[in-house]
Amino acid sequence: MITPILRIFDYDKAIEFYVGYLGFQVDWEHTFHDNAPIYLQVSRGDLKFHLSEHYGDGTPGSKILIEYKGLKAYHKELKAKKYKYLNPGITKAPWKALCMDLVDPFGNKLNFTESKS
Repeated sequence: MITPILRIFDYDKAIEFYVGYLGFQVDWEHTFHDNAPIYLQVSRGDLKFHLSEHYGDGTPGSKILIEYKGLKAYHKELKAKKYKYLNPGITKAPWKALCMDLVDPFGNKLNFTESKS
């Protein structure tokens, strides 16, 4: 399994987006002391991300492709939340996959896709 590390700059904003909006849970958090950057893991089912405030961990604006079963249902769940910073749609790619593109508050691009084979 591969776990992407995404750079974040604000813990509260990351929790609002990944937990409050995307419906992930915080699995664990780590910091070396009270004034140190935080490093944490969030997950939703089998999908896991590491989020890091550490300089050099990830590059803001990275894009990850996420194979996701049940994309239409997940899209409906997100739409129902009426998140004021994002209103994603679903598109059909030329290769017949469904795609939902999101951008987190730190510029990281999350491309959820479900292949129709």
